[in-house]
Amino acid sequence: MNRETTEFVIYIINQIANIKNMSPSKVYSILNKTGCIKEYLVPLYDVLHTLSSNQVAEDVIEFVTTRGEVI
Repeated sequence: MNRETTEFVIYIINQIANIKNMSPSKVYSILNKTGCIKEYLVPLYDVLHTLSSNQVAEDVIEFVTTRGEVI
């Protein structure tokens, strides 16, 4: 994962933490557990970083939900 992708993932984690009033470490833990970072955010970075942060956050929340986790 390069620097731009890493910064994007961190930004999205913090965005979701703010939206859901959770700690970033808890959000990271859920995203890591569900494979969202390695299977969604990193591989699709080129497309996702062109969307609004709210759109990406909503997509990530949906991804996690389909994997049986609540965020």
